[in-house]
Amino acid sequence: MTSASRVRKAVIPAAGLGTRFLPATKAMPKEMLPVVDKPAIQYVVQEAVSAGLQDVLMITGRNKRALEDHFDRVPVTEQLLEAKGDAEKLSAVQHATDLGDIHYVRQGDPKGLGHAVLRAKTHVGNEPFAVLLGDDLIDERDELLTTMIEVQAKTGGSVVALIEVEPSQISSYGCADVEVIEGEGYVRIRQLVEKPSPEEAPSNLAIIGRYVLHPDVFQVLENTKPGRGNEIQLTDALQTLAARDGDGGGVYGVIFRGRRYDTGDKLSYLKAVVTLACDSEDLGPDLRSWLTSFTAHLPA
Repeated sequence: MTSASRVRKAVIPAAGLGTRFLPATKAMPKEMLPVVDKPAIQYVVQEAVSAGLQDVLMITGRNKRALEDHFDRVPVTEQLLEAKGDAEKLSAVQHATDLGDIHYVRQGDPKGLGHAVLRAKTHVGNEPFAVLLGDDLIDERDELLTTMIEVQAKTGGSVVALIEVEPSQISSYGCADVEVIEGEGYVRIRQLVEKPSPEEAPSNLAIIGRYVLHPDVFQVLENTKPGRGNEIQLTDALQTLAARDGDGGGVYGVIFRGRRYDTGDKLSYLKAVVTLACDSEDLGPDLRSWLTSFTAHLPA
């Protein structure tokens, strides 16, 4: 395969069961958990659209109908808001509907992230594409995805997003062994290691949930055997591409030093909600004042 086209499509895997948030996710997708006043999934779609990716494919599963409903029109609600003259809420409701051209396909068997990405093959076709995971929210004031798209266009390979973490935390992430490229703002990936111990980790650079992939990844995924957890791992496919030369070969990393909010577990989710609420213009001043008073009276 060859690929010289610009990235136009985004794939958002959203088929996970959200077991870490039970019982809240018993009947509601984890992607619909509110982060201040919007569900987490809307932040991710907005990020893709803001980077120019108007064509969005969600990989869903059973009990994910609420995702489709959220980005669909709600005529009765819109009519009620219009009749009440509540233009602000009407605009907020319609904004989700008008974000982009959103498509859906079910993953079927829960065989891992690599399998979920492979389900996008027919929709994506023979062109590079972005993958955005919903557990990582990137602050809209910081640039990441557009930079990754530029690096993909320049290198012709695939690109992952990296952050620096404390060495003691690296076992929670995929880890990258990298090679610095003289004069460039990105690195070349030599090896990817899934959740290594701090002693075995080749660096403190952790992979987060943003990828811009060459379409050759589909062929590799089709031939990738189940790995950790008996699932088809995207990391394993990227390791194969990292060892290749020529068009479609090579994996590169963009080190992100901006604001990232992790919604992958309960504590991180609560921190994300509080941080974004404190930053908001309407809630921020009162919330920061209350937090100062509240924490002052907590036991040491």
